[in-house]
Amino acid sequence: MSASSTLLGTGRAPLGLLVPVLAVLTAALAGIALIAMLGVPFRDALESFVDGTIGSPYAISVSLNRSVVYALIGLGFILANRAGLTNVGGEGQIAVGGIAATALALQHGVGALPFGLAFLVPLLGATLAGTAWGALAGVLKARIGTNEVISTLLLSFIAVWLVYWCVQSTALLRQPMTSAATLPESLPVPEATQIPLLTGDAAAPVTAGLLAAIVLAVVVALVLTRSRFGFQLHAVGLNPTAATRAGFSYATTVVTALAIAGAFGGLAGGLMLLGEQYSLRAGFSSGYGYDGLVVGLLSRGSVLGVIAASLLFGFLRSAGISMEMGASIPTALIQVMQGLIILTVAGAAYWLDRRDAGH
Repeated sequence: MSASSTLLGTGRAPLGLLVPVLAVLTAALAGIALIAMLGVPFRDALESFVDGTIGSPYAISVSLNRSVVYALIGLGFILANRAGLTNVGGEGQIAVGGIAATALALQHGVGALPFGLAFLVPLLGATLAGTAWGALAGVLKARIGTNEVISTLLLSFIAVWLVYWCVQSTALLRQPMTSAATLPESLPVPEATQIPLLTGDAAAPVTAGLLAAIVLAVVVALVLTRSRFGFQLHAVGLNPTAATRAGFSYATTVVTALAIAGAFGGLAGGLMLLGEQYSLRAGFSSGYGYDGLVVGLLSRGSVLGVIAASLLFGFLRSAGISMEMGASIPTALIQVMQGLIILTVAGAAYWLDRRDAGH
């Protein structure tokens, strides 16, 4: 199989590209039908959809920033999945990354660091926190055989409650309580620690996280297709026993793969805090980790697939918010459309696999 076809996820490049397109069209038609059932004028719904996605430089920028988070979770997922591992802990990895980024950004003196270190240090802390959270699941898998689906999911629950604890306790990250109306959240991170905008214009706030995601996508593509480590991941994923006999360490591969996936999730959490939300609050991850898992599943191991799915989900989330505000359409409609896309792609993938098995 060539490198280009590997990037697409399968050797069936035309069908691999056609299936997602058909899935989106099917979901769009279903969405139109549901809008008609709700009694909302289609023109109002369409205007809100366009306004929330491509209606302004601001809408495009916000959608791209959301897509970056999905892309990072998806990239981590396909890298671990190459070793036969299923990382469903993106939500928790985002959470611990957000905690670490906030804690470091609020440390005295960090905002005064030169040469961009003011935001790079908190991002590094977020990445390391996610790495440790992913590696913990890897150690449990390698040492005592704990299923990584269970461990990463349960670790996510713990991480989400850690966020809640941090913003509820003034001994941790909660802002000083000046009155009963003080919200349970952290202080805003200093401006110097916020991620710079590529445009330099708040009217089009695309952050430097977009560049990071592009670079990491290229790195992951090269690792999976042209590196010894990528071959090692693939060997362990296909047959751990044979890979061990060939000289690859199963334990090291598992821990490393889940640690890298966690690092991507932690970085995503840091980008969310320092590039968009600017203060830690309960529920800040907003399900991005679980949607990012779907992005990874839909990509079928393809870096290009991750990019396409993350863009789709990022713009759909923006559309859902805009349609609810502008046309009183429940955001659940967008979730239904996402579900239809998942079902269509999964069904088509199953059919393609069965067809190939019959040859």
